Amino acid sequence: MHAIKLYNFPRSGHAHRVELMLSLLELPTELIFVDLAKGAHKQPDFLALNAFGQVPVIDDQGVVLADSNAILVYLAQKYGKGRWLPADPVGAARVQRWLSIAAGPIAFGPAIARLITVFGAPHNAEEVIARSHNLLKVIDQELSKSTYLAGDEPTIADVAAYSYIAHAPEGNVSLADYAHVRAWLARIEALPGFVGMPRSVAGLQTA
Repeated sequence: MHAIKLYNFPRSGHAHRVELMLSLLELPTELIFVDLAKGAHKQPDFLALNAFGQVPVIDDQGVVLADSNAILVYLAQKYGKGRWLPADPVGAARVQRWLSIAAGPIAFGPAIARLITVFGAPHNAEEVIARSHNLLKVIDQELSKSTYLAGDEPTIADVAAYSYIAHAPEGNVSLADYAHVRAWLARIEALPGFVGMPRSVAGLQTA
């Protein structure tokens, strides 16, 4: 089977979502490192792949797609054999809700908290950490009622949410008070084909 090219940066949670999905689906993958620190994502050859200048991007035999959540939808529909993205209206809507949360509150909470400590981003840490805890309280409550975010089976909703929540402690966002969230993270990590994102020694993540 042909390898899918994944243009990634190993410490990007957005890129990790796609790497994780490819691994869960057991799809051959060719990782292409995009050196964000050196501005490789703003060079003309990369901008030709994604005009927004962001990782991840995939190239599946000439099908070039950007945006992590859009890529998850594509991979689930093309290769997921109906497992990762429900086809029924309610199931599909439940998943879409979490994709929106991943692109909204998760991106502006735990993801930015980690950007501050790991990459030195200029944001108000106190505000971002408070926002993250407000979100995690809601997610913990949701996970008290279901095994996975969108129901009793794992979907791309879980893949989209996993990376930045799992790495929230790197941004000084403790997961200690969220037993349901921690149990959910462990369930994701136990899935066949799971692959983690490298941990950064930052924030509460000391080793």
